[in-house]
Amino acid sequence: MTTNRENEMPTQEQLKPIQTDVVPAHHEPATTNMPESPGGGRTLGIIFAAVLLIVVAYGVRLRSANERKLIHSTNEAAILSVNVVRPTLGSSAQDLVLPGNVQAFTETPIYSRTNGYLKKWYFDIGSHVRRGQLLAEIETPEVDQQLQQSRAELERIQANMELAGVTSNRWQSLLAKHAVSQQEADQARSNYIAAQAAVDASKANVRRLEQLQSYERIIAPFDGVITARNTDIGDLIDAGSGTSNPRELFHLAATGKLRVYVAVPEVYADSIHTGDSATLTQDSNPEAKITGTIVRNANAIDRATRTLNVEVDVENRDNKLLPGAYVFVHFHVPAGSNTVTIPSNTLLFRSDGLRVGVVRNDRVQLVPVTIGHDYGSTVEVTSGLNQADEVVVDPPDSLASGTQVRPRRDVKEQQ
Repeated sequence: MTTNRENEMPTQEQLKPIQTDVVPAHHEPATTNMPESPGGGRTLGIIFAAVLLIVVAYGVRLRSANERKLIHSTNEAAILSVNVVRPTLGSSAQDLVLPGNVQAFTETPIYSRTNGYLKKWYFDIGSHVRRGQLLAEIETPEVDQQLQQSRAELERIQANMELAGVTSNRWQSLLAKHAVSQQEADQARSNYIAAQAAVDASKANVRRLEQLQSYERIIAPFDGVITARNTDIGDLIDAGSGTSNPRELFHLAATGKLRVYVAVPEVYADSIHTGDSATLTQDSNPEAKITGTIVRNANAIDRATRTLNVEVDVENRDNKLLPGAYVFVHFHVPAGSNTVTIPSNTLLFRSDGLRVGVVRNDRVQLVPVTIGHDYGSTVEVTSGLNQADEVVVDPPDSLASGTQVRPRRDVKEQQ
């Protein structure tokens, strides 16, 4: 039993750990914690502080640069950029187009000079008539009867005159024989002279009635076209045109030559000269161009419209124009001298007058100008500018003298 118990109890040597040189896989040897030295920590702190200072200094410098850039950009943006053009020396000739009113060279209404009824008319509107042609006939029975009566009265008075003449001659013969007195002879002579005067008066009355009877025939006073007929067969005709409601029988217009009246603005009055040519166009036929001649003008400016009334005569044998038509008259206005031309969009309208912005030393000066002719997209300037000036295009209303600007000169100048 003792022997078995000894065999079961381990000995002291067996209880000692078995040492082996084999290291388990993935087993790292334990490190030994060594105490840090004071000098190494101080160095790390200095390095960290230096890096921090460098970062802060870089950030401050970057922010300062950005602020300077922003200020520069703001100042640059505050300067107004403007387009500028230079005035063009002289001014080009232009085609001045104005409305005109066409009238017949000779035009008249035709009235009756006697009372009666329209018997017949021979021409209607649009008819071309010649001078002296019969247009219409009027029945005037009263005038016819008066004429017959006047002629009969003339025959009676002529018979009395012949008797008074025979009596006067007889008394003169008797006076030579001292058979009658001088007074009786003079009385007979006076009766004869009075009878002659009565005959003359009667003849004048007959001629008057004959003239009235001739007015029964309405005659064309000149060559022309009937533009209106305001009567018909059987109408009662009143004599003369001086009544309160006269009847115009016909309206006659000579259309072989026409007058065109044009109201020319005062600024162009000096450019219109008698004898110059003008061209006429119509909306109904824009391609047709009719040439006319300036024959006269009013030589006075109308106070109400401030225009000069100009007459242009046009030959119209082919009847291209009609009286009363609305036409456009093209006048050739010569170019001005000692002037410059600028675009219309450079003008500034201020309370103290017309101005333009001129750039000098990168600053704007508002310069007063005087306008001559207006060509639409451009205007003629007669004073205030020269060819070397740089004029601001499309200036803002708030533009003032002394404003700093940045001119852009690469803009195509407008003519």
